[in-house]
Amino acid sequence: MPRPRRRAAGERPVAAAPEGTVRGRPGQSRARRGQEPDQRGREHDRAQRAPSQRGRAPERPGRLLRWGLPRDPEATAHVTGFVVTAVLTVVVTRAFLQLAGFPQVGGGGLHVAHVLWGGLLLAVAVVLALSFAGPVVRPLVAFIGGIGFGLFIDEVGKFLTQDNDYFYAPAPMIMYVTLVLLTVWADVLHGRRAHHRREHLAAAADHAVSGLVGGLSQRRRAVAEGLLARGRGARGWAETAALLRAIPDDEEEVLDPVDAARQRLRALMRGVVRRRWTTALTGALLLVLLAGAPATLMVHRAQGQTSPGWVEAGVLGATALTLVVAARGWLLLPTDRYGAFRWLRGAVLVTLLVTQVALYRVEPWLASAGLLLAVAALGVTGAELRRLQRVAGAPA
Repeated sequence: MPRPRRRAAGERPVAAAPEGTVRGRPGQSRARRGQEPDQRGREHDRAQRAPSQRGRAPERPGRLLRWGLPRDPEATAHVTGFVVTAVLTVVVTRAFLQLAGFPQVGGGGLHVAHVLWGGLLLAVAVVLALSFAGPVVRPLVAFIGGIGFGLFIDEVGKFLTQDNDYFYAPAPMIMYVTLVLLTVWADVLHGRRAHHRREHLAAAADHAVSGLVGGLSQRRRAVAEGLLARGRGARGWAETAALLRAIPDDEEEVLDPVDAARQRLRALMRGVVRRRWTTALTGALLLVLLAGAPATLMVHRAQGQTSPGWVEAGVLGATALTLVVAARGWLLLPTDRYGAFRWLRGAVLVTLLVTQVALYRVEPWLASAGLLLAVAALGVTGAELRRLQRVAGAPA
């Protein structure tokens, strides 16, 4: 009789496979051999492909930990808030300037460019980050810093041209690529390697830092206790657990506009994926994105403007790749819903990382509309993947 595999520290227990699952191939159902399980059983069976986390938590601390630099498990949310705030700032700024006729602030030969206000807000964000301990200030830093960075990067065209051309055609593309690279960098730093249990424990202790002086709300206590549970076994765990238990309750919190918006969007996405038309909505969004990319080029040509050759080649090539990836996901839907939505999510990512870059070079406003649809599709596919993961962890 084979010995059961010992679960590594920090690894979540995997629910037992439901009856009808082929051993060794999670998510592969015996329905292919003539036995058709019920709908919930099939979703549970297919969702077994869903990992509980990316990779197994490392046992040995890395160099960053030995240097005293633990990663914040909530950093990805903060960076995302920073990037989204910057994007919205650019869009609102350009829309306001265009509607107002591009007014100038100043007089007597002076012009107070909004890049200066952006630099000021970035400085305010840095001072806040350096002035307050604990995690409470970080969402505020991300929000103020995002506004500042958006105002700063919006004027990138002035600093790349000799005549200070705010309307420099490649400027929107440069802004978009910069923000995409920031997002990818954050994903590489935080998403490619699982957090060590010491990092989870350090994050729990970080919440205790703010709780020592102001108490912990029910929501923040739940976050801290979740981090503490994932840090079990690390040196200092018992002391941190005792400290959190000693902190009093206090429901007063600093307003976090980014988190409030994120919670509303998550609730909306959870409501969407509970409906039967989740698949249809995903397909409709992908169809609009696929048709919208070449249509944007046609609109650009209809205005009598020409596009660089690499833009048209990039749009058509990326659209073809998106179609292939989406078709692969669509074909998987009857047998492997989790795998199918991973492919559909990949098709959306191709649009975000390749197609939109080229479209921002020629039609920034239409590209912004496409970006909004792509983010919506990303939200729907991500919410469905999380739902399937919950199904995989539910009892059969």
